[in-house]
Amino acid sequence: MILEFTKMHGLGNDFVVIDATQQQINLSTAQYRHLADRHFGVGCDQVLLIEPPREAATDFHYRIFNADGGEVEQCGNGARCFARYVHDQGLTEKKVIEVGTLAGRIRLYLETDGNVRVNMGIPILEPAAIPFLADRRAPLYSIDLKGRRIELGAVSMGNPHAILQVPDIDTAEVASIGPLLECHPSFPRRVNVGFMQRCSPGEIRLRVFERGTGETLACGTGACAAVVHGRLLGLLEESVVVHLKGGDLRIVWSGEGEPVWMSGPAVRVFQGRITL
Repeated sequence: MILEFTKMHGLGNDFVVIDATQQQINLSTAQYRHLADRHFGVGCDQVLLIEPPREAATDFHYRIFNADGGEVEQCGNGARCFARYVHDQGLTEKKVIEVGTLAGRIRLYLETDGNVRVNMGIPILEPAAIPFLADRRAPLYSIDLKGRRIELGAVSMGNPHAILQVPDIDTAEVASIGPLLECHPSFPRRVNVGFMQRCSPGEIRLRVFERGTGETLACGTGACAAVVHGRLLGLLEESVVVHLKGGDLRIVWSGEGEPVWMSGPAVRVFQGRITL
């Protein structure tokens, strides 16, 4: 099977994008892993499928597969690349694109400066809906991690996130705490783990260990979740610049019951074909 693809990235969070609007793509978990493999495949953090709409009010459907081959609900950097791809490939001329995802509908805006702005939806804070095992909702939760107590926030942006505040992300225990929290029994569907350093009320630094992938250069939903967490603790303003390893995102959230807005770049790297 010969598969055409486009390699893209959003702040270094990289993707293999496949157009499935004119053909049905049914790849196995092993094939998704092969595509994501940086030595034997193309190499990426996630594989994105662009499919025909499943709902009358949407323009496309969007599916995301992590490097381990598992399908996940949402990806903010991927959503921006999705918008850039469908426009650049001539699949739509719209500057406002309605897209269905496993987590629900999102709206993508192509800005005049080349960036893409995304309505990421209203954050989910109730533990059962994240899902996160807790007796009640709280701004901070304490869980046991191999005999060590860890305080964290829990937010879903269509996918689950745990957020830890750290004094300096350069020395944060991402490689050790990340995989332990990812598979912690308190998170039945596993979790993305964000390490947040507050620089000022309008600025944070962030590293994210993504479930099924490991640490990435950027995570859009992770940036959204971190800002929501910081806002709920009274640490951050409505508009926040998030510094990630791959670059910066602007996240805007006016408060509970309101959607989170994310703005940032999306870049096409190259197109190619691979035999599976």
